[in-house]
Amino acid sequence: MSDFQEYGDVVQEIRGAVNPGRLKLQSNSVIFKNNKTGKVEQFTGMEVNTSEWLKRARGHCLKFRLNNGNVHRFDGFKDDDFEKLASFISKYYSVSLEKRDVSVKGWNWGLAKFEGNSLEFDIDNKLAFEIPLNNVSHSTTAKNEVTLEFHMNDDAAVSLTEIRFHIPNDPKDSEKDTVQEFYNQVVDKADIIQATGDAICNLSEVQCLTPRGRYDIKIYQTFLQLHGKTFDYKIPYTTVLRLFLLPHKDGRQVFFVVSLDPPIKQGQTRYHFLILLFNQEDEMTIDLSLTEEELESKFEGKLQKEMSGPEFELVSRIFKSVTTRKITVPGTFKSYVYISR
Repeated sequence: MSDFQEYGDVVQEIRGAVNPGRLKLQSNSVIFKNNKTGKVEQFTGMEVNTSEWLKRARGHCLKFRLNNGNVHRFDGFKDDDFEKLASFISKYYSVSLEKRDVSVKGWNWGLAKFEGNSLEFDIDNKLAFEIPLNNVSHSTTAKNEVTLEFHMNDDAAVSLTEIRFHIPNDPKDSEKDTVQEFYNQVVDKADIIQATGDAICNLSEVQCLTPRGRYDIKIYQTFLQLHGKTFDYKIPYTTVLRLFLLPHKDGRQVFFVVSLDPPIKQGQTRYHFLILLFNQEDEMTIDLSLTEEELESKFEGKLQKEMSGPEFELVSRIFKSVTTRKITVPGTFKSYVYISR
C-alpha cells in the first residue's frame, strides 16, 4: 500500500458554497488545498479521533473529527473509494472508517446533541443534519425556543439564514433550564465576535484607502476592529488570506495590504482587500497590553511589550504575529518602459 492517497476532484462545503480542491492523505497528515483561494488546511494523522463515511445526494462524504472537537468534511468520493480509504486510515491514523446511516424521513423532531464544534440532529438514531457551530453569527432565546442565525457567503447560490429549535422542558427535572443550557452550548462554539477583555494594542487615525477613511484599529487576540466615523468592522484573523507590504512609486509612502476572504461589506460594496497607507518617515511607540509570559507563550517572543520604530514596520510586524500569515514584499524586479522617438 502506498503511503499517500490523492484526490483531485474533492469539494468542501463552506457556509453554503461548494469549493473544489485537492485532498492529499499522507501517512502522517491530511492536506486540503482550496482551488479558488489557494488556502491550505492541514492536520496530522495523530489528531484524528474518528472518521465517518456518509452517503450524500452526490457521492459520499469523508468526515474527520479531531481530538480538539473540530470537524473536517470532504465530499465527492465514489462508492468504490471506501475500501482503499478505510485500509489507509486504519493503517496510518489508527482509527476505523465507520459507515453512518443518514435519516431521510423528513421529520422535524428528534434528538439534538453537541459533538465537538458541531450540532448533530438525529432521527431514530440516524443523522438527519449537522450544523457547524462556527457558522453561527448570532443566537437568541425566547420562551422554549433558541434561534440560530448564520454567517452569509456571497458565493453561495442559496443560503440558510436562520433556524429555530423548540426545546421542551425536562420532565424529570423541572428546575433545569433546558433552553439556557442549549443556548450556552451553541454560544460556546459559535463564531460570535465579542470585544471582551482589553485589546492587545490600539492604533489611532490610521489612513485607509479601502474602505476609504481614517480608522481606529483595535487588535484583539482573535480579531481586529476597525472603527471609523460611519462604519465599524470586526475582522476575524481566520478570514485573512495574505499580507503584502508594497512601496509607493513616490518612494515616500508604503502600502500595507490585507487580503480577506470572505470580504468585509459596506452596504452592497464588498472589499476583498484592506489597504492601509503609511509614510516611511513616520515613527511610533506601541505598548502592548500583555505580560512578558503571554508574549512568549502566544507569540514566541516575536513581539515585545514596548516597541518603537517606523509605523509601517511595527503595524506589519504585529499583523504578521496575530494572523500567523507571512508578509509578501516585492523583489528586485523593476519595470522598464521604452519610448521610441
